[in-house]
Amino acid sequence: MKIRMILTGAVIPLAMLAGTGHPASAAAADPLADAFAKAAAAYEVPRDLLVSVAYSETHLDGHKGQPSADGGYGMMHLVTSKTLDRAVTLTKKPLSALKADDAANIAGGAAVLRAYADELRLTAAARKDAGKWYQAVAKYSGASAPEVARLYADTVYDMLAQGIRATTPGGETVTVPARTVTPDRGQYAKADDLDKPGTLAASTDYPSAVWAPAHSSNYAVSNRPTSDAIDRIVIHVTQGSYAGTIDWFQTGPRPNPTSAHYVVRSSDGAITQMVREKDRAFHAGNYNRRSIGIEHEGFVDNATWFTDAMYRSSAALTRNIADRYGIPKDRTHIIGHVEVPGTDHTDPGRYWDWTKYMQYVTGGGGGGGTNPHTPEEVCGSGYKVIDSQALGTAGTVFLLYNSANGNNCVATIKKISLGTASDTSAFLEVKDKARIEDAGKFEYYAGPVRAAAADKCVMWGGSVGTSKYESPFEHCG
Repeated sequence: MKIRMILTGAVIPLAMLAGTGHPASAAAADPLADAFAKAAAAYEVPRDLLVSVAYSETHLDGHKGQPSADGGYGMMHLVTSKTLDRAVTLTKKPLSALKADDAANIAGGAAVLRAYADELRLTAAARKDAGKWYQAVAKYSGASAPEVARLYADTVYDMLAQGIRATTPGGETVTVPARTVTPDRGQYAKADDLDKPGTLAASTDYPSAVWAPAHSSNYAVSNRPTSDAIDRIVIHVTQGSYAGTIDWFQTGPRPNPTSAHYVVRSSDGAITQMVREKDRAFHAGNYNRRSIGIEHEGFVDNATWFTDAMYRSSAALTRNIADRYGIPKDRTHIIGHVEVPGTDHTDPGRYWDWTKYMQYVTGGGGGGGTNPHTPEEVCGSGYKVIDSQALGTAGTVFLLYNSANGNNCVATIKKISLGTASDTSAFLEVKDKARIEDAGKFEYYAGPVRAAAADKCVMWGGSVGTSKYESPFEHCG
């Protein structure tokens, strides 16, 4: 994940920016902005880091004191037996207030972050640099696996990078401008990066997913579809964050084991597989034997989580599963958790756009619609395709040749997350020459990568997400 921007420096009260000169009136008009400012000042936590943690957890929605799926409360997602209990000790505030009162909950989150910073021995000067808080943020996740803690912290810092403009359920707008930062990952620099293309990809059933296995107590080893036919795909909403859900499925044993085969991220449609499709995840009661479960980051009562990138990525996954098992692409076979007989769940809820989702599943657009770009367009006039390689359902990498000038060209054309910047690459290596690569977060394609290659062998390839291809040296003249 690329970390680009962050805010550092002093917090300026919104009342002063507005020119009123009356902070009290600003507090009345903007209670959450005031709560973040006060908590940041009291515990010497960078205000925008505090907002980013809250936004990453809940999109600044406290859900009226109702807990998330893994027992987290309020917009800071204070978790029972973890951060919530510590917040009680640190702030001396009542448990009920920390669960349901926004200002108290924000203060509780700030207090816990500061405690972690103290354990890391951050000095007063270091505490002013949001990049130095990375390990404290990773610990705040409560994740037992270092790679999941890194995923959580990277998400928080990526929010800081992009800047935040969020409207709360109460109608208040909270903003975080974007500034440059260098996160100090410390011990987490050695942890696997679950956002990096190719991370344990060989273990997944779906090429565009990364692999983070659930705890063995949270699913049943099976031999599907030999033992049980797979004829349903069940759509879920996590009632929590992406990283938090991955950690929850990796935690066990516990009284109510839970898992799903896949988890999809809201911001960019990234996918993590946690249970092999042959095995039975515990996600849909008496449909566990016959179905594959897909969890989607977010909360059923907040529509902001359901992004187009999420719909398109999930639909591409659903279409891929349906094609492999011969599952009809209709609402009888692709269902919400609420539609499972005997369930008491309501997900994916009234904000889930089934019309859009099924159009993406059935219309060939689930991977991102139709890419408006062709490899010939990307490489330019005179280039013709001479070879290609599908990158699962994520895209295709093309090798082209221009007979007029003896140049080869490589372009990778995406099929998923179209219009959304995501990891994509293309490379070309002429024998005995240095490799040339175009890699980054691109909306539609990577390339063109051109090189003179008349009478020369070439190695070529590229990637979209975790799906990648690298040829041997070939096309030798």
